[in-house]
Amino acid sequence: MSTFSLTLVSHHLCPYVQRAAISLTEKSVAFERVYVDLANKPAWFLAISPLGKTPVLKVDDQAIFESASILEYLEETEPKPLHPADPLTRAEHRAWIEFGSTVLNDIGGFYSAPDENVFEAKARALSVKFDRLEARLATSPYFDGARFSLVDAVFGPVFRYFDVFDKIGEFGVLSNKPRVMTWRSALAARPSVKAAVGEDYETRLWAFLLARNSHISSLMKRERA
Repeated sequence: MSTFSLTLVSHHLCPYVQRAAISLTEKSVAFERVYVDLANKPAWFLAISPLGKTPVLKVDDQAIFESASILEYLEETEPKPLHPADPLTRAEHRAWIEFGSTVLNDIGGFYSAPDENVFEAKARALSVKFDRLEARLATSPYFDGARFSLVDAVFGPVFRYFDVFDKIGEFGVLSNKPRVMTWRSALAARPSVKAAVGEDYETRLWAFLLARNSHISSLMKRERA
């Protein structure tokens, strides 16, 4: 086990930060969190994050940026591995982690869509992504059955978006996908997934979406009216 002091430099809404926080919690590793405003990035943050993004994991005075690197570092240095032991299965899991990142990109396109046509196209693209997951999920409650893995750590933050989307409307993205919905429920109940964000997460995400001036923003305003 690492004897270094760990600090997770975070943003309140960043799903990639949540991945790292979930991994640290699952491994029972003590860490501190420091939050930055990505709209007004401080100089000290830019000095340790070449891409200007969160998360950054400070290991004593050394910084690791990019969530994939952070997750792999934690796998190599901390107990309770979340990757499978078999090399082929581990490679498959890494591929699905990358798939999870493309889902997050699609979610960004979904909530940023400027009009109804683009919005519906983005919803269909997301639905197709989850169709692929529905076909892959042969067991439950987690991605590969009873054992929680890094793929689960990646998709906990993905499903968290839909907790807010569902309050805006029914967009059909997760419809007719019972395995996906079982997985979503299991991840929502996982203590590490719950603890990855603050109690004000939904309020912050709602305000963020409302300020996008996108199609979903207009739906939110209509819902309030």
